[in-house]
Amino acid sequence: MTLAPGLRSQLLIMVEMEDTAKRIGSGDVPVLATPRLLALAEAATVRAVEQHLAPGETSVGTRVELEHLAASPLGAHVQITVELTEVDGRRLVFAFTAHDKRTVVGRGTIERIVVDRTEFLARSRRRLG
Repeated sequence: MTLAPGLRSQLLIMVEMEDTAKRIGSGDVPVLATPRLLALAEAATVRAVEQHLAPGETSVGTRVELEHLAASPLGAHVQITVELTEVDGRRLVFAFTAHDKRTVVGRGTIERIVVDRTEFLARSRRRLG
């Protein structure tokens, strides 16, 4: 594992109907849904570290703090930027911001843990049995 603070990643989207609170069910308006904003931020964290993990490793989300500060209507371009700010053993802490042309629309932190993919899936299956 070659993870160090400073790793960054960005995603740029144009808000489409599939991204909206109305479609996802988290509200009844056609603006970027908070759960979709979170999913995009998490995807950016995965992208930031995927090339730095050992074979067989992945990361899983464990904690999120999110402020959704402004609405992004259909057609708005939203850029999500994440930065790895802390590495504590297998624990990774990211800061993220999301902004459109004019303003910050969201920000927060995401924590992930690096795990062995096979062991993680085996443990999750045992919990059902």
